[in-house]
Amino acid sequence: MKIAVTSASGKLGGSIVKHLIKEVGKEHVIAIARTPEKAKHLGVEIRKGDYNNREDFNLALKGIDIVLLVSGMDEPQKRIIQHRNVIEAAKSNGVKKIVYTSIVGAEENNAFSPIVQSNRQTEKDIISSGLEWVIGRNGIYIEPDLEYLETYVKEGEIRNCAGEGKCTYTSREELGYAYAKMLLEEKHNGKTYNLAGNAITQSELVTYINQIYDTQLVFNSISFEEYATERKAALGDFMGTIIAGIYEGIKEGAYNVSSDFEKAADRPHKSPLEMIKNFKG
Repeated sequence: MKIAVTSASGKLGGSIVKHLIKEVGKEHVIAIARTPEKAKHLGVEIRKGDYNNREDFNLALKGIDIVLLVSGMDEPQKRIIQHRNVIEAAKSNGVKKIVYTSIVGAEENNAFSPIVQSNRQTEKDIISSGLEWVIGRNGIYIEPDLEYLETYVKEGEIRNCAGEGKCTYTSREELGYAYAKMLLEEKHNGKTYNLAGNAITQSELVTYINQIYDTQLVFNSISFEEYATERKAALGDFMGTIIAGIYEGIKEGAYNVSSDFEKAADRPHKSPLEMIKNFKG
């Protein structure tokens, strides 16, 4: 059996590859990356795959039984077409099963909704593909807040527009574990899972970070408009709007969802405190 993971040079793809190797051994795992050199550290066979190039995937998916499609990072309409390149190549190569990393989120009414809509379209494309399928809807990763910690410490605060909204944070490590199970176990076929953890507020997140890192951060809630302006200035219009939209969604309850993680992974999701401890190492 050969299992291919797209975007394997990214952090989520890399985590899934690592967990698959533990389950089935590296000889059964293929890493697909737009820039193959960036995936060399994974220690498995690497094939080139650019989502914009259907021909790449016609070659990359030869002899593959199961493919894990990591959702792309491009603008919504482009992503739908990019994902279809992989789905169509999978069908033409006789791939038996496709697993997709979708996202939790509101399909309307916030600045992140166009991204969610494009993911829902890919879900529909996969369900109608004729292949066996499993869809995971990922919660918000906890790692970006921890990777940004140095800046938070300089500023003395975590500042965003989430208010008292709750977010069911997950981590790439937890997701990697769950996706390995979803790829390998037939009982998940035809299922859509919310892959999320325990719901916490931003104030609780700050408390946990302070506890593990011995910091003195506070949470400062600001308006969506103010936060969107800040993020656009720092990250550009597209990514700044997306980030602001995520926190707007947290405030509105879009990420306070019931979790199916235990169904997917056969174990409970780790707590926010455990995830922060694991990240710190």
